[in-house]
Amino acid sequence: MGTSDKKIYRIEIITRPERLEDLKDALRAVRVTGMTVSQVYGCGLSTGFREVYRGQAVEVNLLPKVKVEIVACEIDPDIIIEAATKACHTGQIGDGKIFVTEVADAVRIRTGERGPAAIMDRQEESAIVDKRVSGNYKD
Repeated sequence: MGTSDKKIYRIEIITRPERLEDLKDALRAVRVTGMTVSQVYGCGLSTGFREVYRGQAVEVNLLPKVKVEIVACEIDPDIIIEAATKACHTGQIGDGKIFVTEVADAVRIRTGERGPAAIMDRQEESAIVDKRVSGNYKD
């Protein structure tokens, strides 16, 4: 299978902020080498809570979460989903959601490469990836 035959997936993980370090470790262990992390607010079944602010009752219905976005083609999305689920699971309402979508195209701005080649690790960078996975590399 050539690189142009591979599908590109975007995996969005929305979870509790306190699970971020465990999630990053779990993703690194399955060789995810890049991610984007955003602080977001949201609600689902955990609709929030009431709080008193300056003597007034206030409904806090958007709770802080983190959103981790990953674009992958070399790693099966099910492996990423399994690692993320294990890392983020507490068994309580508010653990989060994972969304998977197929990406039509990607472009590496520096080189102009398109498609899977734009996001795949390069051969010369594999030693860095191996050191990160083993824990012997610091940025």
